[in-house]
Amino acid sequence: MTYLSRTVAAGAAAALLASPVLAQDSSSAELQKQLSNPVASLISVPFQFNFDDNIGPKGKGERWTMNIQPVIPIDLGGGWNLISRTIVPVVSQYNLPARGEDSWGLGDTTQSFFFSPAPTAGGLIWGVGPAFLFPTATDDDLGLDTFAAGVTGVVLKQSGPWTLGVLANHLWDWDGPAEIDATFTQPFLAYAYDNGWTATLQAEWTHDWANDTDSAPIGLIASKLGNIGGTPVSWMGGVRYYADSAPNGPEGWGARFGVTLLFPK
Repeated sequence: MTYLSRTVAAGAAAALLASPVLAQDSSSAELQKQLSNPVASLISVPFQFNFDDNIGPKGKGERWTMNIQPVIPIDLGGGWNLISRTIVPVVSQYNLPARGEDSWGLGDTTQSFFFSPAPTAGGLIWGVGPAFLFPTATDDDLGLDTFAAGVTGVVLKQSGPWTLGVLANHLWDWDGPAEIDATFTQPFLAYAYDNGWTATLQAEWTHDWANDTDSAPIGLIASKLGNIGGTPVSWMGGVRYYADSAPNGPEGWGARFGVTLLFPK
């Protein structure tokens, strides 16, 4: 499986913590606390920008990716929610796959569904469901021309200003030209300050079972609640360091920043 396929395989989960969904309580303190809850119940539209460098056989490639990630919760009754998360990447890359070759356009779309009950008395929150990868890329260099499917899940605990949890998924290709057999695991720890800022430390580890390779960027993200024209938003930005990288994958430092539009009910 190529570096690009590993990136897409991880996409079903990689953006969740950087594009939070907030709880129905619209107070600032509660909104801030819920920034780290991937399966809380509120409509949101995140725009997440990622920059990666030192990609390719000679390390000369770079890639900008804007992930458009609408999140729609559906009340199933009986204390259960279905959280729909769609990731549509818009990619601009340079010197990839070879020096002097550039491309831009849509990448492959990832669709995840989380079935999530109300939190337990101890504050444990979890969700589980299917994940799908659809071959929507507008350029051969931006996608895999492969349909993939698998499972995804998240479990977390919130206590005071702290949030601790882990999110994971696994995707397999379904009779396509690219071989996808990858597990993504994202542990995260977040702390919400009294002034509206939240700091999140997270890792994004992908293991490619087909080629026995790993990619493991570690990120530190800061987010801040605000508003645009009365609409609550969450601004975020931070850095990532690739502690491990698959062949031809990014090396060294990368960046992530963006804004999430929030629509309390």
